Amino acid sequence: MITDNVLTGVIQNPILRGFNPDPCIVRAKGLYYIAVSSFEWLPGVRVYQSGNLAEWEHATDILTHQVDLRGNPKNCSIWAPQLSYHDGLFYLIYTDVKSTKRPFKDCHNYLITAPDITGPWSEPVYLNSSGFDPSLYHDEDGRKWLLNEIWDYRMTESNKSSGIVIQEYDPQLGRLTGKPVKLFDCTPLMKTEAPHIYKRGGYYYLITAEGGTGSGHAVTVARSRDLLGPYEVDPLNPMLTSSGRPELPLQCAGHGSLVETPDGEWYMAHLCTRPVNGEYAILGRETALQQVRWDEAGWLRLTAGGNAPLLAVPAPQGAKPAAAVQPCVFEDDFSGPALKKHWNTLRISADERWCTLRARPGKLRIYAGESMQSLFRHHIVAVRQTDISFRAETELEHEPECYLQMAGLALYLNEDNYLYAYTTHEEGSGKVLRLMGCRSNEFTAEPVIIPVTAGQPLRLAVEVHGTNAQFLYRVSGAGEWQPLGASYHIGFLSGGFTGNFVGIAAHDMQQFLGSYADFSYFRYQGLEE
Repeated sequence: MITDNVLTGVIQNPILRGFNPDPCIVRAKGLYYIAVSSFEWLPGVRVYQSGNLAEWEHATDILTHQVDLRGNPKNCSIWAPQLSYHDGLFYLIYTDVKSTKRPFKDCHNYLITAPDITGPWSEPVYLNSSGFDPSLYHDEDGRKWLLNEIWDYRMTESNKSSGIVIQEYDPQLGRLTGKPVKLFDCTPLMKTEAPHIYKRGGYYYLITAEGGTGSGHAVTVARSRDLLGPYEVDPLNPMLTSSGRPELPLQCAGHGSLVETPDGEWYMAHLCTRPVNGEYAILGRETALQQVRWDEAGWLRLTAGGNAPLLAVPAPQGAKPAAAVQPCVFEDDFSGPALKKHWNTLRISADERWCTLRARPGKLRIYAGESMQSLFRHHIVAVRQTDISFRAETELEHEPECYLQMAGLALYLNEDNYLYAYTTHEEGSGKVLRLMGCRSNEFTAEPVIIPVTAGQPLRLAVEVHGTNAQFLYRVSGAGEWQPLGASYHIGFLSGGFTGNFVGIAAHDMQQFLGSYADFSYFRYQGLEE
């Protein structure tokens, strides 16, 4: 999916729409790259690239086989990757979070490297588990330092992020050396995380996120003449935030990282949300860019003044004109040798055992997995919702033999929040079309039951307009699209750390891999708002 996000000379935010949080931006080999968190969705750590900071396209996904996410709770798994480039190598630091059950956090930090953004990537080197959001700083003297948030379970319930620690990393030994040093305590905003260090004008600048990832999110800047501190906080802190201004179109601004253009201009990539109807972050946390500058005192400022995130910012000098924002279009007719790279799967990678294009050429066969609420083998293939309004449709062939077998089209935030239109088998009725939902962990089997003819392909669609979703169905090649039940308010597909996905799936609670569904195509079309 290519995002055309710029009018002439203007970057339009967000630059990465839909679930694309915790951006880390870097310039390498003549291009700009942004890596974002992927949480429980695989492949992990999505990377976008741009030649001008204005137009971005999906370049690659890095974690393809290095992680085992089965059983990880929702909102855990791959957090806040940090991408850097030094001495001809890309370095990726990431966290695999296994549990966030209070008062503890089980989070393991790893390092992998590659000569090119598309790999091949090395096997993971384990670093530590003391806190999340790790980053690697390459100092001018050749030494490398790992930073991460430090978690202290003894602290009060409202704030257990006690600041930032730093420890030297020895690339020859492939491990941390020495003792960790407490680099920075929290400001009154608290919940300090997402550390990045940049050196400029004799100062080490520490960029952190504070205030939590919700409405109080912010970017805090501190600096020191010495890498190990002490660090003084920007007197106008926070440098960027939407806090206390619900009228702003970009909310939850924070978690920033910096990049310098070849012409000496500076930009900050940061997290944000666009609440639908001012309330529901259905698209999840997105990525925006702000142009920044260094003031006379050497502090980082938005070039537009103030500290509020803007929808439109100046593009770099000399950037070529680009088209205005267009709704996203994605289609896979399953005629290729592999799934298109935009697809995602949940906690497990797509492989021939359950997701194949070979069993029936021109079709995607999904062998049925565990239930819609499984944390282990949920066989769903999905794409991000990137537009406030969209239509998605598919065609499937599925011949269930009992009520425990199902396949269809889903809106899916997580195992506690989803809507699912599916074919199944009901005693006395045969093959039927039904709708189920789960809202804040409260399951509902909707009463609408539509008999459908066995042996015939069935088309399913969903149209979303803001907070309203309507499922539809149609017998392939005959008749008009018909509504499946009433429309639904989907504000519940909001919250947590991810965003809404739309996907196709197959489930069988009678026999694992015992049944399957064949899908002929999938199409996602963003609609004008």
